[in-house]
Amino acid sequence: QVSARFVRQYLAELATQHKSDKTVHAHARAIRTLVRFWYAEKYIPEAVTFAMPKMEKRRLLVLSAVELNKILSACKNPRDKALIFFMTDSGLRRAEIIALNWGDVDIMSGLVRVKRGKGGKARSAVIGATTRRALLAYRRTLESPSDDSPMFISRSGGRFTGTGVLLIFRRLTKKTGIHITPHAFRRTFVILSLRAGMDVLHLQAMLGHASLDMVQHYAQMVDEDLLQSHKAHSPIDNLSQLR
Repeated sequence: QVSARFVRQYLAELATQHKSDKTVHAHARAIRTLVRFWYAEKYIPEAVTFAMPKMEKRRLLVLSAVELNKILSACKNPRDKALIFFMTDSGLRRAEIIALNWGDVDIMSGLVRVKRGKGGKARSAVIGATTRRALLAYRRTLESPSDDSPMFISRSGGRFTGTGVLLIFRRLTKKTGIHITPHAFRRTFVILSLRAGMDVLHLQAMLGHASLDMVQHYAQMVDEDLLQSHKAHSPIDNLSQLR
């Protein structure tokens, strides 16, 4: 007795309960998988098809230079400051940074070796002089770390965990009023690097993406970029200079 009409009614009821677009869409995906299975196994005589609910396209969180400086000023110890610098300057994922040892980073050149990135792939990233100075300041607080020692460690001396990183971000969010997530730093790395003139192919290599599609996904145009671009290239404001 299942029909597309019943499914649409159910999804509509979820929407009236003020469920998020993401939640409604997740329910729709689960139902679609279930009815396809029922049809394939001949539990129902006809395939049940329905339009998937639309998800509102939301602007992804990207930190501005002003917000980034505010976050850095709120860091209460060298480790937290080095972590923020490293995440923003390298574009590495949270799990990739947690897995780093001191021997994976060449302090002289700034080259970072990611031994097992997403999908188990190795790649290289780079950090600048400011981040390296922050790392050295943090390293001086540790007791003679070796090349095999975890780079970022907890108060107990063990390798930092994903939960530990989130706790730092929650504390900084509360202190600064700026919503902070691990992936926001990766997106911020993309936006600020592009604004600074980095080549997209080099950016793709450092991010560890197989194609430019994901780089373009991250590099969404923010309002400030649109305003600056229009100010510089407005056809009306520049009419007297155009042929």
